[in-house]
Amino acid sequence: MMSLPFYQRHHEHYDRAYRHKALESTVSQYQKETKSKSAVYAQGSTAYARGSAAYRHASAANLSLDSSAAYSHGSSAYDLESAAYSYGSTAYDHSAAQSKRSAAYSLDSESLSKSSAAYSRGSESINKLAAAYRLGAEAYSLGLKDSSLMIEDQSYKMSPKAKRAKQNLISEDKENEAIDYSVPIFTGREVSISGITDTEEERVKESAAYVAQRNLFATGEGVSVSKVAKSTSEEERHEKKSRKVAIRESAERVALKKTLEETQAFHKKLNQDKLLHAPEFVIEPRSHTIWEKQNVKFHCSVAGWPAPRVTWYKNNVPINVQTHPGKYIIESRYGLHSLEISTCDFDDIAQYRASAMNVKGEISAYASLVVKRYKGDIDASLLYAGTVSMPLGLGVTPHGYASRFEISFVDKFDVAFGREGETISLGCTVVINPDIKRFKPDIEWYRNGVLITPSKWVQMHWSGERASLTLTHANKEDEGLYTLRVVMGDYYEEYSGYVFVRDADAEIPGAPGAPLDVQCLDANKDYVIVSWKQPAVDGGNPILGYFIDRCEVGTTHWTQCNETPVKFARFPVTGLIEGRSYIFRVRAVNKAGISLPSRVSEPVAALDPADRARLRSHPSAPWTGQIIVTEEEPAEGVVPGPPTDLQVIEATKNYVVLSWKPPGQRGHEGIMYFVEKCVAGTEDWQRVNTEIPVKSPRFAVFDLSEGKSYCFRVRCCNSAGIGEPSEATEATVVDDKLDIPKAPGRIMPTRNTDTSVVVTWTEPPDAKELVGYYIESSVVGSGRWEPCNNNPVKGTRFICHGLVNGEKYVFRVRAVNAAGLSEFSQDSEPIEVQAAIAAPSPPYDIMVLESVRDSMALGWKQPKVTGGTEITGYYVNYREVVDGVPGKWMEANIKAISERAYRIQNLKENMVYQFQVAAANLAGVGTPSLPSQPFKCEEWTIAVPGPPHDVACIEVRKDSLVLLWKEPVYTGRSPIAGYYVDMKETEAKEEHWRSVNEKPLQKKYLKIGGLKEGVSYVFRVRATNQAGVGKPSNVTEPVVAETRPGTKEVVVNVDDNGVISLNFECDQMSPNSKFVWSKNYEPIEDDSRLNIDTKGGKSKATFKDLGEDDLGIYSCVVTDTDGVSSSLTIDEEEMKRLLALSHERKFPTVPLASELAVEILEKGEVRFWLQAEKLSGNAKANFVFNDKEIFNGEKYKMKVDQKTGLVEMIMDKLEDKDEGTYTFQLQDGKATNQSSLVLIGDVFKKLQDEADFQRKEWHRKQGPHFVDKLGWEVTDDCNVMLKCKVANIKKETHIVWYKDDREIMVDEEHDFKDGVCTLLISEFSKKDAGVYEVILKDDRGKDSSELKLKETAFADLMNEVCRRIALSATDLKIQSTAEGIRLYSYVTYYVEDLRVGWVHNDTQIKFTDRVKTGVTGEQIWLQINEPTPQDKGKYTMELFDGKTGHKKTVDLSGQAFDEAFAEFQRLKQAAIAEKNRARVLGGLPDVVTIQEGKALNLSCTVWGDPTPEVSWLKNEKAFVSDANCILKFESGKNVSFTISTVSTLDSGKYSIVVKNKYGTETSDVTVIVISVSGQTDTVQGQDQNNVAVSKKKKTTTASKRKEGEKKDFIKPHVEEVIATEETPVPNETPPVETEKDTKSNQQAAKTTDGKAAVAEMVPQPAESLDRQGKKPPGKKP
Repeated sequence: MMSLPFYQRHHEHYDRAYRHKALESTVSQYQKETKSKSAVYAQGSTAYARGSAAYRHASAANLSLDSSAAYSHGSSAYDLESAAYSYGSTAYDHSAAQSKRSAAYSLDSESLSKSSAAYSRGSESINKLAAAYRLGAEAYSLGLKDSSLMIEDQSYKMSPKAKRAKQNLISEDKENEAIDYSVPIFTGREVSISGITDTEEERVKESAAYVAQRNLFATGEGVSVSKVAKSTSEEERHEKKSRKVAIRESAERVALKKTLEETQAFHKKLNQDKLLHAPEFVIEPRSHTIWEKQNVKFHCSVAGWPAPRVTWYKNNVPINVQTHPGKYIIESRYGLHSLEISTCDFDDIAQYRASAMNVKGEISAYASLVVKRYKGDIDASLLYAGTVSMPLGLGVTPHGYASRFEISFVDKFDVAFGREGETISLGCTVVINPDIKRFKPDIEWYRNGVLITPSKWVQMHWSGERASLTLTHANKEDEGLYTLRVVMGDYYEEYSGYVFVRDADAEIPGAPGAPLDVQCLDANKDYVIVSWKQPAVDGGNPILGYFIDRCEVGTTHWTQCNETPVKFARFPVTGLIEGRSYIFRVRAVNKAGISLPSRVSEPVAALDPADRARLRSHPSAPWTGQIIVTEEEPAEGVVPGPPTDLQVIEATKNYVVLSWKPPGQRGHEGIMYFVEKCVAGTEDWQRVNTEIPVKSPRFAVFDLSEGKSYCFRVRCCNSAGIGEPSEATEATVVDDKLDIPKAPGRIMPTRNTDTSVVVTWTEPPDAKELVGYYIESSVVGSGRWEPCNNNPVKGTRFICHGLVNGEKYVFRVRAVNAAGLSEFSQDSEPIEVQAAIAAPSPPYDIMVLESVRDSMALGWKQPKVTGGTEITGYYVNYREVVDGVPGKWMEANIKAISERAYRIQNLKENMVYQFQVAAANLAGVGTPSLPSQPFKCEEWTIAVPGPPHDVACIEVRKDSLVLLWKEPVYTGRSPIAGYYVDMKETEAKEEHWRSVNEKPLQKKYLKIGGLKEGVSYVFRVRATNQAGVGKPSNVTEPVVAETRPGTKEVVVNVDDNGVISLNFECDQMSPNSKFVWSKNYEPIEDDSRLNIDTKGGKSKATFKDLGEDDLGIYSCVVTDTDGVSSSLTIDEEEMKRLLALSHERKFPTVPLASELAVEILEKGEVRFWLQAEKLSGNAKANFVFNDKEIFNGEKYKMKVDQKTGLVEMIMDKLEDKDEGTYTFQLQDGKATNQSSLVLIGDVFKKLQDEADFQRKEWHRKQGPHFVDKLGWEVTDDCNVMLKCKVANIKKETHIVWYKDDREIMVDEEHDFKDGVCTLLISEFSKKDAGVYEVILKDDRGKDSSELKLKETAFADLMNEVCRRIALSATDLKIQSTAEGIRLYSYVTYYVEDLRVGWVHNDTQIKFTDRVKTGVTGEQIWLQINEPTPQDKGKYTMELFDGKTGHKKTVDLSGQAFDEAFAEFQRLKQAAIAEKNRARVLGGLPDVVTIQEGKALNLSCTVWGDPTPEVSWLKNEKAFVSDANCILKFESGKNVSFTISTVSTLDSGKYSIVVKNKYGTETSDVTVIVISVSGQTDTVQGQDQNNVAVSKKKKTTTASKRKEGEKKDFIKPHVEEVIATEETPVPNETPPVETEKDTKSNQQAAKTTDGKAAVAEMVPQPAESLDRQGKKPPGKKP
């Protein structure tokens, strides 16, 4: 057994099923089963026939109940006789897809009859045939539900019939006859398809089932039906079977059942996409031209599967029938689509588009509608739908009234260059004259002469004025000549431009470019030939071959088709699955790598060409149900004959492609082929395709030995067996039959434009199947070749664009065919890229400059078109004119004249002459000018001069120009004294000429200024002499005052050598343009002072020695351009400037940005430096100290930075011996400079000290150190914060604060998180003055910072503190007191340094006992005691911080004063009452605990004015003195309570009540007597041994404060007495005590317990005290 071809081994995914071992037995089995299948097929056919007849009979009865019965009978007959088809088919019987398809073919009789009639174009017989088929098919499909056979999709292939079979149609009179028939054979198509199966076993079954099914459907062996008579009441059918079939029928049913079960799985997996193809128009809609009011109907026919959906558009807008009821009618039937427009008018003139779309794609077809209107009065009835008779004499063209359209292009697209993957747009504005809005042009685009249709790669747009084409993703296939054709009726115009697309950048450097133009050729059931074109770019290495990739449509998986690269540009791809669609791409490979893939090919289906042709011709019509009738029985089990016409159609080193024709004798069923080979000269035949029979009549044979000769033959096979072999081919050598072409010859480049060259060549000899040519170009001397085209061009002529003007190129060409690329041709001759030249246009405006008796001097203007090169001369002809009749032209000069003025001699006096002038250049003599007007040859006797000539405008700018002219040939009777220049606007009348100059000009040029931008002017010149002003010159051409884009001026330059030059550039030069320099607008003939050098588009005029002789106007004109010119004036001042600059450049100095300087670096190093403005890479520096050069070494570190111009020298340490002068000397080419620095005396000493200090500082900073020294700031709270910033801190670093050398204890350590250390001093005052120091220290060292806050520094700080306190002062407020009115303000806190002053009504207040000021805590106040109306007014508090004052103001007048004064009166009375009321001042405890038998003595002081009355209560009852209890009231204030011997009866609550007219007060004391044994002692006052007391409640707030302050009371020594102190009652009014009272209290305190009976001193109100602690007179502290 032969080994498999490499392409099958590589692609196991597709070919595994065909190579399975089980396939051999399966293939042999299906051959044995063929005859049994034929018998089963006969049973089904008979049932089908009976069902058809029964149903046709039922149809005649209009589907009555009998019809149903007949149908049932037919179905039953089928069911009985087709039992063989029902084995193993239950799963498939209920297939939803089959039911849908059966239902689709079982439409009701009326609708399908109409549809069939439409499709069959009204044929009655076909209509009846279709109806008959429908009824029979309905019964047949019901029967088929129990079989594995499927109704074929109408668009698939029918298998071959018997040779003698022929088609026949049922006629009406034979409708009731029983006829012989054979059912059309077709492959099935199932809806539930999932593609290729996943397992090996399923693929084997799938392949075997497919082969078995094909043969089952194709065979017609052993079956024939004879004709019998049929009565009207019943049908009889007789079957004639051969004996062989009858025997086999029962025996083979079991084998068939197994086959059908396997087939069932296959059909569920069949690829749904196998028959799909994109829409295409079989018949496109055509354009119509109709008359107004007529109806029009567009028709089109569309092919495609699934059936495409067609949408109609008007000017690219979808037509909506609902929005225009009655206007549009859209119909679609069986692939025939129409759009009808009724009652057309001018609004219907448009472009209409039919767009067909299905799942495979979309396509559009276009048609135009033109509606015409009659010019005269026509009967309106003639304009409606129908035939319209044209009245005679109406000259209306098919597209309106215009007999001709003029089409022109504006804003044209030029040659375009792009790269693969980019977007390229071409556009052109179209102007049509006359413009008829309702008539739209047809816009067509062509590439290389082929019409382009819109696709995903190409988009077209027509805006009504501009046509554009966009290549959305350019590929090399898109390269070519693009032509825009605008069609208007019978007229059209075209415009073309070339588009070049170069390769995209390769992913791998050096990889070749992508192949292009991939196409699929000769597609069959299982193979296709893929062809492509080789790329122009090979990446610098020869292309080794190509890889072909395929991808099934609908997937994204690409599979490589060949293992080794193929060099031939065609390759047969085998192993395709029949019915599936594929796309292909190609990649090139060389030594460097693989190229990018090509653009994918168009999809191609693996189908038999006959199937494909049938699908395209009838793609979407339903199956018509043709019944094929055979008149005689076909042969049984026909073994196919040998194929015919076997030949080798292609032979390469890698493969051989065979082609043959199917045999004539092959039976009904399909056939396949086996290919055999043998080495030529032997008969050792080997089968090539051992495992897989070939389905297509094409086959590619691989794995052949190169150079050997082989013969080939083919055998056919079917179920009957394998046929005889075909005739063997001639011996074929395995080698490339198509040779690589030879190199083209005779490469001839010729000029075309200034950026392109035309290259022609001759075709290589013996060239076969040429694809085209690649052209390459190279700049002479570069050695680098670039492709001129990336898509092979056909023909032997090509225009190479994109070349550089002025460069010289050589070209070479190579031919391309499928075998490869030829060798390069020989290089062409070098050619300079310049525009091709032509003869100049005619001169014009011939005039007579002077006339004498026998001669005349002529002048004329230069031709407007010079032909691409300079004019070499002129030829003048003249002729005599006698009585108005011109004579023969005669030559005036044989040799060309260079001037535009010429004197013609030997003329006849008084004869009239006409003249013509022709210009000549390198291309030849141009067309002569038109004959001039007649001139008479006579002596001029006029005294004034003749006209100046050769008037020209140069240096045109937006507001000025320069006018030049030449002096008249005829000067008159006296010398010319000057010239006058006239000007006017071009459109102005003759009377608007005005003179530019008032006095005659001596020079023959004038710069005219004051022009208006954008205005067109004309000029003329008149000469004058003593006799007067002569005739004017010819008028100049109109000149528009404008500065054109890109205009450049002459620039003066002084180079580095001091050379002065004038420079002019031009980027608009033609190949023959020249720079012409002039001085004062006269040609420069003396080259002794000026040297002119021109190269390319630049010209330089260099002064050899600029001096006074060189002063003037220097102008430069570029010939053969559109007036490019400029000038520059060198006057005396400019000359001096240029000479000074030249001297500076000749003897240059190195410019310094800074002189030599010195600085101290961070480590205490000394850096000397200077900086030049710029230095070249060759600059160097010398370093000198005290006239001795020093060098780079240990002491001196030197550096020169040419980039920045910085020159520096660094010394580690400055010693005493380094005092002196330092010099840096610079040299940069010719330029030199130096700079010195003197360091002597104090300057040196200061620098040395600074360096030492900086060195120490650097060492200090190696440990923790201060970045910012200790300083102070005042916070918003008026506190002082000492702060410093530190650096180089670590966790172990400590900080210590000192004041006056005493350490300040800080509550918490600083974390240095923010790098700032602070010390807060609250309420800063004089006591805080001193010297503060902070020390940082750790194991690396320490650093300290000191701050002196003394004298001036302290004063400055206090001023800031006072300023902040003053700013914190609140607004002044008013408060009434018992003494008077108080004005006050609060500050954050008060310091003595803050000076306070008060002003009343702008007068400083003098303080007295009545008006006082003071500070209490944070309150600053002014007290006005006993206020009077004179105290009204505006009060101002002035706070002075030592530098500035701050004021707060309040108005104490009006209602404010009245309210405050009333409140004062109220408080005053309340104070008097409070002061004089009766009260107990102190001495009584709250609780007294005493032992029985002891003596109790309590005393207290009372006060009141008048003296109060005193009474006692015991337990709330009056209590009087007796022998045991003695009550005393002495001196009006001392009260005592004495019990000599206490008993338990004395326990209780005792109350003292004091009373006067101002009030009453009661004080309680609780006495607790306890019984104890022992001695009883008397307690006088507060007995320290026996009594425990609790302090009495106090009624004054002052007492409360004292109690709060005195927390360390004396502990009682009397164990029996327990005293507790009650909480003071809040809001008690403090008593005001006199000095006398205070003394009494003190005395009472001495006689009572220290804790219980101490009389508290109540101070005077706070307002009577000042901040300094001074006491009011008469008061004690």
